[in-house]
Amino acid sequence: MEIAFFLVALSVGVLAVTALAERIDVPPPLLLIAVGVAASYAPGMPEVHLEAEVVLLGLLPPLLYATAIQTSLVDFNANRRSILLLSVGLVVFTTAGIGALVHVLIPGIGWPAAFAIGAVVAPPDAVAATAIARRIGLPRRIVTILEGESLLNDATALVSLRTAIAAGGLGISTMEVAEDFLVAAGGGVLVGFGLFVLVAKLRKQVTDPLMDTAISLVVPFAAYILAEEIHASGVISVVIVGLLLGHQAPVLQTAQSRIAERMNWRTIAFVLENTVFLLIGLQAKWLFEDVGESELSTGRIVAVCAATLAGVIVLRMVWVFMARYLLVRPGPDRATGQVPPWPYTFILGWAGMRGVVTLAAAFIIDEDTEHREVLLLIAFTVVAGTLFIQGLTLPWLARRFRVPSPDPMDDALARATLLQQASKAGFEAVEKLDYDDPHGIVDLVRQRIDQRNFAAWERLGTTAEEETPSELYARIRLAMLAAERSRILEIRSSGTVASEVVADVLAMLDIEESMIDNAIHEREDIRGVSVPRAPGDQCDELLAHPVAETVHDGTCARCLEDGTRWVALRQCLECGHVGCCDSSPGQHATEHFHETTHPVMQSGEPGEDWRWCFLHHLTA
Repeated sequence: MEIAFFLVALSVGVLAVTALAERIDVPPPLLLIAVGVAASYAPGMPEVHLEAEVVLLGLLPPLLYATAIQTSLVDFNANRRSILLLSVGLVVFTTAGIGALVHVLIPGIGWPAAFAIGAVVAPPDAVAATAIARRIGLPRRIVTILEGESLLNDATALVSLRTAIAAGGLGISTMEVAEDFLVAAGGGVLVGFGLFVLVAKLRKQVTDPLMDTAISLVVPFAAYILAEEIHASGVISVVIVGLLLGHQAPVLQTAQSRIAERMNWRTIAFVLENTVFLLIGLQAKWLFEDVGESELSTGRIVAVCAATLAGVIVLRMVWVFMARYLLVRPGPDRATGQVPPWPYTFILGWAGMRGVVTLAAAFIIDEDTEHREVLLLIAFTVVAGTLFIQGLTLPWLARRFRVPSPDPMDDALARATLLQQASKAGFEAVEKLDYDDPHGIVDLVRQRIDQRNFAAWERLGTTAEEETPSELYARIRLAMLAAERSRILEIRSSGTVASEVVADVLAMLDIEESMIDNAIHEREDIRGVSVPRAPGDQCDELLAHPVAETVHDGTCARCLEDGTRWVALRQCLECGHVGCCDSSPGQHATEHFHETTHPVMQSGEPGEDWRWCFLHHLTA
């Protein structure tokens, strides 16, 4: 009962502190650690020991899997050189550097133990880095590299740690170290890929979202255990199967299964991530008490902890700049069309926060290792120090260096373009079908698709004076949904309709309302934001028609003639003609294209300079 009460109290504490952190605009990981440290000294608080097995088997697989299935395999592959240099090269570099430092600063400590603590503090944490990076809006390329690095560097660190521990009792050659690493990495890849093939075949036969979700919950633990059983890397196995299943999800799973899996893993990751940081803080009291019994002086312990903390930060900065200018030499970013400037590299180096894997790995070090209590404190200091020093200063540095965050207007433009291209492919498929349509179903489908696309384009509007058709629709439909839900609840109370039927109808309303809410939030993010001029892939027509100054009187002449009202204006870049957008009743901009075949138009609204090619359905 005491354990159950503690777990409930822990969960409530995690949720309360996380909510408070969001309210006062403080990164939740930092506040959770601070609260955990304070709580460890509270009267009556039980002593919490974070066992390595609990973290490595109970927490690490689901956290890695939750990140892997949401990581783009395309983006991962595009940045694979940077990711591998950080996840393998930097971990080995940090292990060697910190090992040498600790060996010098702690009298009598052997090289195996020194390299072991080097491996422990080497890997940055996926949870800490990406949680803060996404929160402050770092460029997607940096976030992708941080995610990819953090998915794989745990494997390098754990293999290095295992080798260092083994070297403490055996003479291990460099060749044996390399062989151990290759077996661990190769075995992890094979197990992960094999499990992916098995789950992929199984999912093609499963249409029940509950069964599919149940399979998903088993996968990360199965991948980790199977790999570890053959002395391969369980971390790499989980990452590989997660990346592949996430990439193939649109093909392997039903829509309902994808929605259920996405929500379930977001919830699991949210709970585990925040619980992990609170547990880190709860280790403080007993760690300090154990260090108090150390043979080393307090001054030396403080010096070695501070030196190690500074060492992991400096070594990472040295490596990322060395790799950037000597090895990687990145090309232009697809999102901006420019080579990332040096502040990007600095931010990437500064975002090396450590987390729960570092603290858990420290407990793997043998209990009879000399000065083990100091090594544990070093791990705790590095975790807490990097989270607070780098975590608190990272937002300020991003602002100071003017590192741009992803532009919601740019995202909205890409979303509208993608929907337009998808619709074109869909209607081309309809034209190939053999069907009889006496009821006008195709026209109804076309109308619904147009409404969806128009709503996407209307979100690009940067002015707030007038309500767009999609905004008016959202306001009316939300009022209707509230009334519909109220009536359904009245009927439910009467008991005249089966509860299962009522639940299904309420779920339908919930899905529709959530889609409207998402559109409203996206519109709020976009207002007042200008579109970046850096182009993506452009066709010959877009290249031949660059952005032009918008010169007109703010009206659609055809709408004035017809007595209709326009929603937004578009300007032809061939002749300067101004017409209304497709959300307007007249659709005079598109009509002008059909009459003249002038291929490119530009938004005629103030503060907008995006262009659209009618021929290739591309924007710039």
